[in-house]
Amino acid sequence: MRFEPASRIAGALRPPPDKSISHRAALVAAMCEEPVRVVNFLRADDTASTAAAIRTLGAVAELGESGSAGADLAIRGVGLRGAGSSDGDIDVGNAGTLMRLLPGWLAGQGRGHWTLDGDKSIRRRPMDRIADPLRAMGASVECREGRFAPVVIDGRELHGADHELPIASAQVKSCLLLAGLLAKGSTTVAEPQRTRDHTEIMLRNAGARVEVEGERVAVAPVERLVLDEVAVPGDFSSAAFFVVAATLVAGSELAITDSGLNPTRTGLLDVMVRMGANIEREDAPHDGGEAVGDLTVRSAPLRATTVEPGEVPLLIDELPLVALLGAFADGTTVVRGAEELRQKESDRIATVTDGLRGLGASIEATSDGFEVEGIGALRGGTIDSRGDHRLAMLGAVAGAASQRGVEVRGFEAAAVSYPGFAADLELVT
Repeated sequence: MRFEPASRIAGALRPPPDKSISHRAALVAAMCEEPVRVVNFLRADDTASTAAAIRTLGAVAELGESGSAGADLAIRGVGLRGAGSSDGDIDVGNAGTLMRLLPGWLAGQGRGHWTLDGDKSIRRRPMDRIADPLRAMGASVECREGRFAPVVIDGRELHGADHELPIASAQVKSCLLLAGLLAKGSTTVAEPQRTRDHTEIMLRNAGARVEVEGERVAVAPVERLVLDEVAVPGDFSSAAFFVVAATLVAGSELAITDSGLNPTRTGLLDVMVRMGANIEREDAPHDGGEAVGDLTVRSAPLRATTVEPGEVPLLIDELPLVALLGAFADGTTVVRGAEELRQKESDRIATVTDGLRGLGASIEATSDGFEVEGIGALRGGTIDSRGDHRLAMLGAVAGAASQRGVEVRGFEAAAVSYPGFAADLELVT
């Protein structure tokens, strides 16, 4: 698809349902015995894989009333220890969250045999990050070549363990917390930096005892989970593309409503305000669940900044957008400590630097991030998504902010998380 330069970004937009929370809501609901209604469940390729996976394991998951991006999902689960054995593979598609979280639940079932596999990008992502700590809890987990999918799991009796993760990862942390629900004794997970805490919030709401102290999270085993209705907020990672577009395109003013504003997800806002962005935030009241609110974004000139390693986990999915912002900022923008980007749907350090350089940006990859020399504009051209949904949407935003427009090859990859992205961008341009 081709995306032409926008004269301005204006109007109001509600982002699609949060993908991370939709995944977790479906999985935790499947672990409950009583029915759970998930309101505003994301309708996208990734979350469809999670719904299909829990059906394979014996849960009933029925889509009800639907909106443009979300739907009500009624789930009757199998209970914490009732996952059914699968005679064939569980296909996770492109869903990295599903691939890394589901083994934590299955590993502690005490019986059963499952094989998890996915697409080409999933087969490149390291799975030893969950396999090794799960084995330390007594799990039987085998990976191709010791670290890649497909992953074969035999249910075992697990024991609690204290985990010190070498790399901050919400997916790995969440996998081990789910396993800890089924283990004998307490399980703790310590990370080098704080990561998104959607799993902790949802497990606590489902009746699990979850204790958080700094970067250390502890969970105790439980007999059963009981989850009330889950209302999924808007996805900040999806809204972020429009926050950046409205900042870069002169004369813009955009209202973003009902977006998730969990502080472990909104590091991009802090970085952008530091760069001079004009963003107003209004938080809605919440009772210990997910933080939600509205944003008003106006175009503004930007100055360069440095993103340090401690900030990276709080904006890991938005770092490609920082590269785009850096191309327009005054000075050199630097991102450090982002090695994890090389393990995403694509090597995002390589794809982002190659892609933006092809559009006229002055950007260089480093071993753990990138450096962007701001030139105040972007020429435009062609960018290949390489099958990465975030790179596809990055190209679209770059087109709106560019001088000549951008053609995005493989734009269909956006359907992984945001099927309506092109229509929403057209709505506000």
